[in-house]
Amino acid sequence: MKLHEAPSPNARRVHVFLKEKGLDAIPSVPVDIRGGENLTSQFRAKNPFGRVPVLELDDGTLLSESVAICRYLEGLHPQPSLFGTTPLALATIEMWNRRAEINFMLSATGAFRNLTGFFKDREKISAEWGVISLENAADALQRFDAVLVDSEFLAGDRFSIADITMGCALDFAKMVKLQLPFDLPGISRYHQALQARPSFQNS
Repeated sequence: MKLHEAPSPNARRVHVFLKEKGLDAIPSVPVDIRGGENLTSQFRAKNPFGRVPVLELDDGTLLSESVAICRYLEGLHPQPSLFGTTPLALATIEMWNRRAEINFMLSATGAFRNLTGFFKDREKISAEWGVISLENAADALQRFDAVLVDSEFLAGDRFSIADITMGCALDFAKMVKLQLPFDLPGISRYHQALQARPSFQNS
């Protein structure tokens, strides 16, 4: 088993997930996304959408999309569960993971890519959409904050894949210096708690 990856919030999701499971790191195959290696025919044979990470199993099976990779790993190592074990927990965690990914992570990364033009040599960018994405990310943080003022984690009192998604997205947004309301009380308390977890340190 090996992980084709480059430094990114999505690859980091897998690393944090592994640490939360107490599993060893998966051997890594670096992919130079700044140099466009992920857009070559060789890499697109692994993932036609040219995205990282891609998990390659020993029999050659290829899995892409970080949450799908984490689901596979959860199936191999069900404890501690990070996706839930009861129908209600499974649905609640899925709901919050999708909210974190769609409403905050995608808006934050969209703001970064469109405002900075980081990949303008290979994708269409729109400064106007970058501004809208930043506004959407800020609005999402307000909504998450309203929940986190009274809830330890997104899906209740247990840490889950939803918190891995949100934590990696928050760290990325701060790293690239997006102008967002990180000091909201619930968001601030929550982010500090995630950063204190060993899984988020040096991952």
